[in-house]
Amino acid sequence: MATALYLAHLNPVTNAHAEIIRDLMREADDVKVMPVVFRDGDAELNSRSFPFDYQTRRSMLESVFGDAVRVTDDYLFAAPFKKYMPPLLSGKSWSLRSSILRDVRGEYFSYTGDRAEGIMLKVYRLNPRVGRRKAISAASVKNILYEAASNGRSADSWEKYVPEQVAEIIRGRWEVVRRFADSPDETVRIMGMKFPKSGW
Repeated sequence: MATALYLAHLNPVTNAHAEIIRDLMREADDVKVMPVVFRDGDAELNSRSFPFDYQTRRSMLESVFGDAVRVTDDYLFAAPFKKYMPPLLSGKSWSLRSSILRDVRGEYFSYTGDRAEGIMLKVYRLNPRVGRRKAISAASVKNILYEAASNGRSADSWEKYVPEQVAEIIRGRWEVVRRFADSPDETVRIMGMKFPKSGW
C-alpha cells in the first residue's frame, strides 16, 4: 500500500490544490493531506498570510473530497517556532517529521511543486516527488480575495479559482477575508518558510 503525503498551506484550497490531490489519488492507495497549522498554546495563529484556520481548511477539503482523503493537523508547528531551527539539527524538526508520518504504513511519498522544498523533503527522507508549479498560486488567489473585499470587485474574479464548494465556505466566512484584507503581513520568512511573527 502506498501513501501520498501532501503538506501545504491550503489557505484557501484552490482548483490547483484539488487537481494535485486528484492526481495523488490516482497514484496512491491512501492520500494524507496536512494543512500547515501554527499554534501558540491552544490558540491557532492566523494572519494575512494564513487567514483561514485549520477547521475551515479541513471543511474546504472535505466539501470537495468527502472521506476519500485523510485530512489531519499532523503538520503542526507549536510556538516558539524558532525551536524548529536550524532544520536537521533541531530535534523538534525531527519530531515534526514523526508527526507527519503518524499512521502511515508501508511505502509513502510526498508531493511538492517547489524544487527547494523538494530538497528539504528529501533530506528528511519523505521521498518527494516534485511536480510542476501550477499557473495560479494560492497566494495569488488570496490577493484577489483581498482585492474583492477592499475594492468591491466582482465575486467571479476569485470564485473561478476555487472549487464551488470552497467558494461557498469562503462566502460564509467573508468577515475573515475582510479582517485581513487591509492588515499588514505579520509573518517572518526563515529559510524559505513563512511563520507568524507573533509566535517566533
